[in-house]
Amino acid sequence: MKAALFTGPEEIVVREVPDPPLPPDGLILQVMACGVCGSDLRRWRQGPLPGAEGQIPGHEVSGVVMAVGEALRGRYREGDRLALAPDVHCGHCYYCRRGWYNLCDDLRIVGITPGYAGGFAERMAITGEILQNGIVHPLPEGLSFVAGALAEPLPSVLAAHQMAQTSLGDRVVVIGAGPIGCLHIAVAKRRGARVLVAQRSAPRRALAARFGPEVIVDPTEHDLVEAVLDWTGGLGADIAICANPVAATQEQAVRLVRKRGQVILFGGLPRSAPMTTLDGNRIHYGEIRLFGVFSYHPSMHELALQMMAEGLVAPEHIVTHTFTLEETPLAFRTAAQGESLKVMVTPSAL
Repeated sequence: MKAALFTGPEEIVVREVPDPPLPPDGLILQVMACGVCGSDLRRWRQGPLPGAEGQIPGHEVSGVVMAVGEALRGRYREGDRLALAPDVHCGHCYYCRRGWYNLCDDLRIVGITPGYAGGFAERMAITGEILQNGIVHPLPEGLSFVAGALAEPLPSVLAAHQMAQTSLGDRVVVIGAGPIGCLHIAVAKRRGARVLVAQRSAPRRALAARFGPEVIVDPTEHDLVEAVLDWTGGLGADIAICANPVAATQEQAVRLVRKRGQVILFGGLPRSAPMTTLDGNRIHYGEIRLFGVFSYHPSMHELALQMMAEGLVAPEHIVTHTFTLEETPLAFRTAAQGESLKVMVTPSAL
């Protein structure tokens, strides 16, 4: 079969590799769609992890079951349509025992962790371990494969708004209008909030407009804190979401929310520069709630698929580029340029 392989920093090659063997307690999936994620881009820039040279990346996956292991006969059938997310938890650490699977001490990531081949390939094996401790759900009837793959970035956004209890009439500021930022706009609007989005890139501001924010701000032209205070009549936002990897926006977020407002640190910072500086007195005297969000409970992936089937996000509004498997290197370069929104690879004909 053909597969795309990480071979070094900013190096992906597409070549013939052996078909994955059918696990006796697992499945073989014909991959129909696989999205390029921000974490894929970080790994692409840095190169594969030690021991993962030649790794097949990709974890926003949807496809069709081609073969079923003997132990799963009756539970799965050839032709089943499935969506796959990246996390594989251990099931027995302190966090897993409490149901906080996304915080697992031994979390494995499909497409990144050595030995866990991803979806930029014509076929992939879904092992019994992934079926037991990972995140695999059937596609709702009528949901496209592209939408099924697109559902993978959505659960963490849903989890963030569940934690913040975003509600009717809230004023929400989304800093960053990449794929995740646009999903934040869509979910906040679905929950009845009004949204101001801040984005430096003009092409991405234009794409963000598809999701209906009330205000779009170019922070290179306008002071973001002043713009938010003007929008809220001097009060400040109820919720600010840092949907980007920029430390300075975290400091801004603390200044632009109201007293008892909430700041969600959604985008991770670069490993080489993870430190940030926040106004501790404003957090203290204003009783501002600040929290991070990473990944999600597996149930959120199932909810995301349902919400995609209900039309929360039109795939054509967020998927701006689609490439064949042979074009995977170009897909990564396109995603890295920052003017696309979501880039999708379709290893098999849709």
